[in-house]
Amino acid sequence: MIHYHGTPIGGSLDEAQRFMPGRHCLVSYHHPHQLDSVVELCQSFCLDNGAFSFWRSGKGEVDFHGYHEWVHKLAGHPCLDFCLIPDKIDGTVDQNDELVSKWLRVGSEVESAPVYHLHEPLDYLEYLVENFRTVALGSSGQYSQPNTKDWWIRMAQVMETACDKIGRPKARLHGLRMLDPQVFSRLPLSSADSTNAAVNSGAISSYGSYVPPSRHMRTAVIADRVEQFNSSSKWQSFQQEQLF
Repeated sequence: MIHYHGTPIGGSLDEAQRFMPGRHCLVSYHHPHQLDSVVELCQSFCLDNGAFSFWRSGKGEVDFHGYHEWVHKLAGHPCLDFCLIPDKIDGTVDQNDELVSKWLRVGSEVESAPVYHLHEPLDYLEYLVENFRTVALGSSGQYSQPNTKDWWIRMAQVMETACDKIGRPKARLHGLRMLDPQVFSRLPLSSADSTNAAVNSGAISSYGSYVPPSRHMRTAVIADRVEQFNSSSKWQSFQQEQLF
């Protein structure tokens, strides 16, 4: 699987650029200021519409047309994997379906992935995995916190819908905020992201007896710990029962 580290990477720009070569990064429309470095240095990258950040900060919704223009300035770049279609975190399935339809009407030269929110009906997920190459899974509503008991119960239902009879995904699945080995190692994800490495490299107390001397080295330690794990090759329904 591909491990996307969310930007901006903490520390100075020089430290961030030292971390990026050979990595995969996610750039948010809400925090785009390291985009030039990501484009030049990363092995590959994806583009996030920033809906989670806009929602959490209370700064309104994603500028649909502004985001579309921003994405398509990078159309054709060989290292751009996909972009996330604009979504509404706390919206209804009708609202999010309309955003997907609007994106398709406008047209996209970049592979585009819709977001399925875990609180939405499963038949909508079934539609998405049958009609898109990549579908992102977003924790939302009563399932907003990954790796909790309720979240795993819902994720089991999601996997039963998104996978075939032998547990293989019907589309490429991307886990939003799921770059935790305790999560993605149990799911058949093609990719996942988080800002863990970017945010927590400044928390020196979490490194134990040896603390790497520079910010980019601390970021690399966190990323390396995550990247040594892979996703599951298929969904096995018994797994969530072993977690609690």
